[in-house]
Amino acid sequence: MQTYLLIAAALLYALCALLPSPRGALISGVTAGAWLLHGAALWFDMMAPGSVRIGFALMISAALWISVAAYWIENRNFALDGLRRLVMPCAAAAALLPAVFPGSVLQLEGRAPAFGWHIAVAILAYSTLTIAAFHAVLMALQETRLHARNPQAGWLATALDQLPALLTMEKLLFRLIWIGFVLLSLTVLSGIVFSEQVFGTVLKWDHKSVFTLLSWFLFAALLAGRRWRGWRGKTALRFTLAGFATLVLAYVGSRFVLEVVLHRGLA
Repeated sequence: MQTYLLIAAALLYALCALLPSPRGALISGVTAGAWLLHGAALWFDMMAPGSVRIGFALMISAALWISVAAYWIENRNFALDGLRRLVMPCAAAAALLPAVFPGSVLQLEGRAPAFGWHIAVAILAYSTLTIAAFHAVLMALQETRLHARNPQAGWLATALDQLPALLTMEKLLFRLIWIGFVLLSLTVLSGIVFSEQVFGTVLKWDHKSVFTLLSWFLFAALLAGRRWRGWRGKTALRFTLAGFATLVLAYVGSRFVLEVVLHRGLA
């Protein structure tokens, strides 16, 4: 059933990307329908009695699911039609990824009852910060286009021209980073608790812990610099992308190598 839901969601996302701009109510309705189908598919695919399925494809799919929700909510406050033309095709592709790369099943039996919540918060943190990185890339492209002497035409150029002003985009970026940082902080704290229960140490110093903590420090430095030094523009974009890159190395990148390159399950 999950596969059919994912296909239906992908088709609706594709339709939403192709709908003409003036049809706001129709676009909003199609987006909501695709988002609900996508969310139901993720829930049935990830959650099962006594176990949870995780993998790089599910992480990417969840990131785009949250991205669509952020677009749908913020579109009520800002004109984000250009963002729709960029987000929806990516969401359509991401919705189908779990059907191709199903990931691995993690048994929850014998673990603390809150361990499932730790995984859920971690997925939300990774997903939100993935959106922030995608948003930062859009801002970099938007700024490059503004300073180009002979800006080229095309589908991407049209979508970039329809984005809000850079100052508005920057406000949205830091809103996403704050949400992601809070979720990442909860992930780190709950991870320390479960590490002590499972491994008998406060923190297991493997590559996941090191890169996750490095990502946390980068985002903390960015938010502190924004608050006390007024960091913005290219500095904010560099810190955002650096923090996201280390987060990818912490989990999604390693899962991709294990599942696709080495054909291994949970490590």
